[in-house]
Amino acid sequence: MKKKKKKIMIAIVILLVILLLITIAWYLDDKSKNYSSVEETQSLVAMQSNYEAQFTSEGFTIDNPNIILNPYHISPLTALVIFETPTKVAPKITIVGKDEHTTYEHTFTEETQHYLPIYGLYADYENKIIINYIENDKEITKTITIKTEKLPDDFILPTSVTASKEYLSNELYFFSPSSKGYTCAYDINGDVRWYLTTNALWDISRLENGHMLISTERRINSPYYMTGLYEIDLLGKIYNEYSLKGGYHHDYDELPNGNLLVASDDFNNEEGTVEDFVVELDRQTGNIVKEYDLKDILNMEDGKSENWTAYDWFHNNSVWYDGKTNSITLSGRHQDAVINIDYDTGKLNWIIGDPTNWSEEYQKYFFTPIGENFEWQWSQHAAMITPEGYVFILDNGNNKSKNKDEYVSAINSYTRGVMYKIDTDNMTIEQIWEYGKERGSSFYSPYISDVDYLAENHYIVHSGGIVYKNGEVQNQPAGLGGSDRLESDTVELLNDEVIFEIILPTNNYRVEKMSLYSNDEYELVEAKELGNLGKTEVNQTKYGPILNTSNIKEIEEEHNISFTKEKDRLVFTGQFKKGTNVNVLLYKNLVSKVYNVPISKKPYTALCIDVFTDEENENGITITKYINEIGLKGNYSIYLEVDGIVYDTNKYVKF
Repeated sequence: MKKKKKKIMIAIVILLVILLLITIAWYLDDKSKNYSSVEETQSLVAMQSNYEAQFTSEGFTIDNPNIILNPYHISPLTALVIFETPTKVAPKITIVGKDEHTTYEHTFTEETQHYLPIYGLYADYENKIIINYIENDKEITKTITIKTEKLPDDFILPTSVTASKEYLSNELYFFSPSSKGYTCAYDINGDVRWYLTTNALWDISRLENGHMLISTERRINSPYYMTGLYEIDLLGKIYNEYSLKGGYHHDYDELPNGNLLVASDDFNNEEGTVEDFVVELDRQTGNIVKEYDLKDILNMEDGKSENWTAYDWFHNNSVWYDGKTNSITLSGRHQDAVINIDYDTGKLNWIIGDPTNWSEEYQKYFFTPIGENFEWQWSQHAAMITPEGYVFILDNGNNKSKNKDEYVSAINSYTRGVMYKIDTDNMTIEQIWEYGKERGSSFYSPYISDVDYLAENHYIVHSGGIVYKNGEVQNQPAGLGGSDRLESDTVELLNDEVIFEIILPTNNYRVEKMSLYSNDEYELVEAKELGNLGKTEVNQTKYGPILNTSNIKEIEEEHNISFTKEKDRLVFTGQFKKGTNVNVLLYKNLVSKVYNVPISKKPYTALCIDVFTDEENENGITITKYINEIGLKGNYSIYLEVDGIVYDTNKYVKF
């Protein structure tokens, strides 16, 4: 009996110890009682839900409409006009321009509740909008005036616009920035008719459903890799947000099935490379359904250009699907190579470019030039297949040789749009069209830039990255070599005649010519957040309480330390010198998840977007660490470890 009682007592003691440990763990973990939570930023999706709560039509008529300027707070030259009618009518709007070429009309579908998106307003202007419709056989006309704010002080305006208006429609030229500037659209007079205040980079094409697809404003990795894509209308309303584990850069293409081919990254690959990974994104779920790793297709050491690095060996800057051949065309700037792969298998079909310095096994994929005046392309962008089956490329023209001794200087170089006719049976290639060579070095862009196919013999050639220093054209992007003057020169050609040209004193990545209104209809629906950023690697797991900590205030100002919470991740920023060992610790229930923060700067050789360059000075490199919510749940106390010293931030984050 005594032994039984003793066993019971021991069990009770063990239970009490366990309960005590649980209590201690809870106490140590529940920092929300005396710690403050990390400041959380609201996402654009969350904010738009708040805005839409005010979009009411009740009580508003055509004589007294509800007019909301910049309804989503990111598209200042747009408005939403809301009203009701007793019967279904189809309103037609006219946005009155400064001439007939800059006036826009659009007719909406029949409804009784009307949410009319108004695009193409002028800045700092009394804009006149005419609304008319037929109701009970009677024509109703209402003219409203919308006064807009002036453009931001740092807005880029054209220095030159040339337009042959007899050949031009009233479509707009949509630009995405590479340096200073906004994602915006100019009309044929050079007036700004639309822009976004959020950072939207890379391609800005229109989808089949009429919406536009732009990058998110959030980085996933340095220097310019973004978390994913927003599907928006010109009001700035988000219909879908797509988050990708490898993020998004440069380009995407819409497939016939509605899915998206996206230039992405695999940040966890063994070689540590970037810009050599393409994924197919399911538009309905946000899931990745197909992957193409270019390291499995090409030899990383072949065809090196001057800008080649082991880190960024291919530098894919365009994605194009061709339905006729069921193939994908990609542009590898750092191998001076445009490649084509089979959509189903990923097998290499062909390579366009100078075959010098390529391995013997790849020589069979190259073409033999025929015809006169043939030139290869160099450091190219925006490779596409035209409806005729031609390959249309923006040839940046860097160096014009694989042999360093034969490099052509910037002052003797040129950028051009070039079109090739290829014969895949006989593996021959013929140059059938070009524009830009005749413009010489004044049209030379060593990076970014674009070509667009509008119709047969109707093209856009955009030399978007012209860089000057001390009056001389440069061979380096603005973000690398330094510059004192930037320029982008965009030319529209019809039957080899220039019918439009706009020059801007900045660098722009791409240009798309698009109508103001398309086939989309504004819908007051909730935005979908699809996909995810994946799980952040935990470098180490430690057990037990964190003791002997220092206060973060001892180093907070010196290292510019900050923590913020986004909807799906914790963001840490700080400034440290190379060689410093830095870790973020998330602590909960006597368990610490340790996330290492590398203090290094990659050898970028093609900084296509220089708005996100990491600052480096005598205090070190400004770095950012993103810790995604996948695999995390609950409240975590935050500690920062710097060279072995653990600092208590007195903050917690909730996932």
